[in-house]
Amino acid sequence: MNKHKKYLPVLFFIGGFIWDSLTLGRIDGWYSNTILFTYLISLTACLYIYNLADDDHWKNTFLEPYQQYAPLAVQFFLGGLSSAYVIFFFQSVTFTRTMVFFVILVILLLSNELLRDRISNKYLQFGAYFFVTFTFFTFFTPIIFGIMNTFLFIISGLISFFFSLIFISYIYHKSPSTRNDISWFKMATIIFTIYAGINIFYYFNLIPPVPLSMQNGIVAYNVDKQEDKFSVSYEQTSSLKLWESYDKTFNYTPRDTVFIYTSVFAPTDLSKNVNHQWQNYRPKSQQWHTTDTITYEVVGGRRGGFRGYTYKENIWDGKWRVNVTTEEGLVLGRIDFTVTSDSTFDKSQLSTVVFQ
Repeated sequence: MNKHKKYLPVLFFIGGFIWDSLTLGRIDGWYSNTILFTYLISLTACLYIYNLADDDHWKNTFLEPYQQYAPLAVQFFLGGLSSAYVIFFFQSVTFTRTMVFFVILVILLLSNELLRDRISNKYLQFGAYFFVTFTFFTFFTPIIFGIMNTFLFIISGLISFFFSLIFISYIYHKSPSTRNDISWFKMATIIFTIYAGINIFYYFNLIPPVPLSMQNGIVAYNVDKQEDKFSVSYEQTSSLKLWESYDKTFNYTPRDTVFIYTSVFAPTDLSKNVNHQWQNYRPKSQQWHTTDTITYEVVGGRRGGFRGYTYKENIWDGKWRVNVTTEEGLVLGRIDFTVTSDSTFDKSQLSTVVFQ
């Protein structure tokens, strides 16, 4: 048993990740949020048990035989929360600067879980605890209140900040061994630094806009809406580019209109304005220039996402992109394409898909 004991944290980490991957559903689902809230409460309880175990606090209690498993339980619940965030944030992240925050989540998921001896470091314990608590409230409160804005983000941060400080302070004053292991001033500084760091990330739009996520984005030759159906005509990509759903070269003929069709998932009861920001690349200045910003409201609750489209006439040759953003500038997705004049293009080869 002792020979294989060193592998237990890794197995618990992998177990937490696989369990989340198989069981978590929609980010606004009652099951998913119940599971994550249970993980957070369980992590809190296990940290409490673990940090008081060295003081013989559980001696002659029913918890005494089980206190040795508290570090493994901390590994499991941290792994479960971190992997859930990776799964949910991956749905919202785009390969833009929001990828930075996603990478931090992945690093937390891997480094904090796979290194067995790190869990005994109480600075790391409480720092990771505050990070996962803050992250949980950033997407949980918009789901509860049905709104998503800066004020609610600030409230979410303050709730997690003061809750974590109160919890850590309680353990610090109740456990002599914890007081010997850490400096309260240093611990509070670490918590505040993490708190300030996440807020800086939010200010510079570096946090993926969970619980919103773009499910689909297509540059199309025509979009026709009839009742609750969207008929989208576009040119399919070549079979060699399996990762792309549409051809990124838009063959433009006179009087053509370029359409951008998107579907954006939002939780039930959440309404949010999103923008289609049309940009053209200027080779001389080597910069993207915004030509149009069109806003429409996304209404949550639909599994496949809220569908909508914008269009542009009188377009010209060159590189184009449409950023799908929130009012705060958080990027939900990006559709890149190149416009090329081609009066001989045969539109009979276009594919038409009906989104219901």
